[in-house]
Amino acid sequence: MLDIAEELNRWVEQGRDFAVATVVAVGGSAPRRPGAALAVDADGTAIGSVSGGCVEGAVYELCQQALQDGETVLERFGYSDDDAFAVGLTCGGVIDILVTPVRADDPARPVLAAALATAADGGTAALARIVSGPAQLTGRALVVRPDGSREGGFGGHPELDRTVAAEAGAFLDAGRTGTLEIGERGSRCGAPLTVLVESSVPPPRMIVFGAIDFASALVRVGKFLGHHVTVCDARPVFATRARFPEADEIVVEWPHTYLERTEVDARTVLCVLTHDAKFDVPLLKLALRLPVAYVGAMGSRRTHLDRNRRLREVGVTDLELARLRSPIGLDLGARTPEETALSIAAEIVASRRGGTGVSLTGAHTPIHHDNPAPPTGRIDSVA
Repeated sequence: MLDIAEELNRWVEQGRDFAVATVVAVGGSAPRRPGAALAVDADGTAIGSVSGGCVEGAVYELCQQALQDGETVLERFGYSDDDAFAVGLTCGGVIDILVTPVRADDPARPVLAAALATAADGGTAALARIVSGPAQLTGRALVVRPDGSREGGFGGHPELDRTVAAEAGAFLDAGRTGTLEIGERGSRCGAPLTVLVESSVPPPRMIVFGAIDFASALVRVGKFLGHHVTVCDARPVFATRARFPEADEIVVEWPHTYLERTEVDARTVLCVLTHDAKFDVPLLKLALRLPVAYVGAMGSRRTHLDRNRRLREVGVTDLELARLRSPIGLDLGARTPEETALSIAAEIVASRRGGTGVSLTGAHTPIHHDNPAPPTGRIDSVA
């Protein structure tokens, strides 16, 4: 539900009752990933989506029913061989959806409200909810924050609270959303459990070095993809708000100096568009040693070879150079700044999702690539 936190937080502040349907698990070619949500309030207003349209009507009805009876339900939707146009996923996938009422009399409402407020404000927190297990635990929730503090719990099971908080913290560190299986011994409540953990983390950073016309197009695409975009250039005449109105930040500073002092993480993408050795070499020497998701550099193949030579001369190893995407972007035959920005964005997405960049027509590879395994697995016991 945290993917629609801003709207849901307004509903909470307005005192509205609502039910929220959240994708818990997917199989096959499902259009939305775990954490995607659709919510319906008492007046019938709906926000969000769980399937891109395939099962929205049926899920809408489930939300209305949950609002009436106050019961949390887990429902599976899948492809029907008998009638592909019946309620189900005609794309061939299967999704499990958790429908949770959030009413004024719900004891978990303050916990959910705290998670929604944090997410709506761009903060960091993980929300854990029971998907399957003893009836008395369904609907309960636990919020975990980066400092390890937590709010809520699972109704008088402190060992379970500690176990889930630790695991949710690991999901939060990785910025992941997914399910956690806890065995009967690990749950300490006499039954196995499935727990959904949703992570709310700030938008990933995109830092664009080089205030050129291609950068302006890339800023727009980066914002469209949900990045917090910074433009950095040492030349104040080019790095201006007038030239980059969509950028979140504009920094006038030597690129490598700025990169030394700013915060990056495993989701950060660095796009070096300066193609000038005096900027590129010190910048890339540092960038290729940072734990970031992507480092790409613009330039012709001749520029690429000369840049690699210069980087080796300053001590960059072949292993470090192997991380560099250069020339930047996928081969789309791009010529305009907008087309080039699209090719760069496509490479960033392919790198993050494990895609090949090959045309899907005639291919036999999956359309949706599974994310890497979550940082934790099944828990059968706790110390």
